[in-house]
Amino acid sequence: MSTRAGFVALIGEPNAGKSTLLNRMVGAKVSIVTHKVQTTRARIRGVALEGDSQVVFVDTPGLFKPRRRLDRAMVAAAWGGAADADVVVLLIEAHRGITEGVEKILETLTELEGRRVALAINKIDRVEAPVLLGLTQAMNERYAFAETFMISAEKGHGVQALREWLAAEMPEGPWLYPEDQIADLPMRMIAAEMTREKLTLRLHQELPYQLTVETENWEERQDGSARIDQIVYVARDGHKGILLGKKGETIKAVSTAARQELEEFLGRRVHLFLQVKVRENWLEEAERYSEMGLDFKDGNA
Repeated sequence: MSTRAGFVALIGEPNAGKSTLLNRMVGAKVSIVTHKVQTTRARIRGVALEGDSQVVFVDTPGLFKPRRRLDRAMVAAAWGGAADADVVVLLIEAHRGITEGVEKILETLTELEGRRVALAINKIDRVEAPVLLGLTQAMNERYAFAETFMISAEKGHGVQALREWLAAEMPEGPWLYPEDQIADLPMRMIAAEMTREKLTLRLHQELPYQLTVETENWEERQDGSARIDQIVYVARDGHKGILLGKKGETIKAVSTAARQELEEFLGRRVHLFLQVKVRENWLEEAERYSEMGLDFKDGNA
């Protein structure tokens, strides 16, 4: 029996549930999930195996109206991921329907010639059946979707059917990744994303958009544990105080939560050390963008 392998791009507005869907498809927490919009910066790929198919998911940043350089680079990465994929899945929220953002995405979709695009209507448990059917009809009148799926990424409803369809859509060919590899991001980057997720959940102001986390050092220890040193870069001195918290309580809580999740993910003990540094112009540094898998040039206005 021949094997299949290919790329699937998940696109949609921020918070549509792309990261949740990816994690559900892959069966592991690869892409960070938070209630904040715009938490996925790099094109994290999760690898799912379904029968003889290997489906590689490109979890693109949410599509939104860009304002800053970082925003523009993220939107460019999202459309770049869609253009490179074998199949595109547009994820929309059942209860929000056809928003202005969805309209914009539909307009741009027409430029992806030759791509098979599936529609996945997420959070179906939030609306009644007639609303769902009306939305399905309206969306399919606007664009010729190859297939429409009604899902709940959070609860898992309809996800297996989507996964099986995607597996069958993949082109014939050898697998792209070893069977035991769930994400092609280096572990250093996944570790940094996990810490950033904890910071995002903890800090509810604008601050999360002004910080980034980098894994500076990863040391394997003889007892099987790992020592991980990370730097949290913030844009201003004032941010450093917020991040550290009273008597360092905030950063301590973040460090503990991130360490626990890393230990669960890696299945072993982790010694995590966080340092906070001020880098005023990190949002304008090309190096930070390549760390996040983004193209600095794409951020030019």
